[in-house]
Amino acid sequence: MAKGHWLDPIARRLLVATGQLPKTARAPAPEARPDPEDDRLERELLALKLRQNPALRLSSFDEVKHAAALGWSLDVNRATAADWLRLPGCTPRQVDLLLRLQRGGVQLSGPEDLQRLLELPEPLLRGWQPLLRFRWYAEAATSGAAPLDLNQASGDQLERCLGLAAERIQGLLRERQRGGFLDLADLQQRLQLPADVVEGLIGKVRFGTGPVGPSLPKPDSGGR
Repeated sequence: MAKGHWLDPIARRLLVATGQLPKTARAPAPEARPDPEDDRLERELLALKLRQNPALRLSSFDEVKHAAALGWSLDVNRATAADWLRLPGCTPRQVDLLLRLQRGGVQLSGPEDLQRLLELPEPLLRGWQPLLRFRWYAEAATSGAAPLDLNQASGDQLERCLGLAAERIQGLLRERQRGGFLDLADLQQRLQLPADVVEGLIGKVRFGTGPVGPSLPKPDSGGR
């Protein structure tokens, strides 16, 4: 009698995936070479799981790759909370920030914007990328300077580095006295900034958690 289980490999793995057979430990292969047949089986198993649960959270970057091969994608500028939480390693706090910016009309132009906004480690961004699609985006900001801390910068620094109108700088400084800004979405909401202005700040600013800077708006030369 042949050794091993009587079921063929695909049938056995499908039954294991659906809980109808227990998982069994496998001895490690002598060489960890990619196997196209293994990839095909993993895709079929994932397709089955996604049919059973379309909101399934992917558990690994391999599953991200397989989901992309099955035709799944995530539209960064229109994604829901459930879409973002599908990604391994994506946190509720990151999702909250993304959705608040989305509601404010802010769009991300590419992976670099997403990485700067969420301060993502390179391996995490690389693991997500097979599913990410960037549509309806504006021109990406290209600034090589270190991000400016909006909760600590002086009025002069803000005027010099951000390119905002003087009225907006003064409004930012006044609002900051009520409490530091939490993130770009908080800044947009409190200052009522247009989406294109917020998009221009991605990667250029950060939000420290210490006491806010002491700068107050300068009085204008006209004495107003």
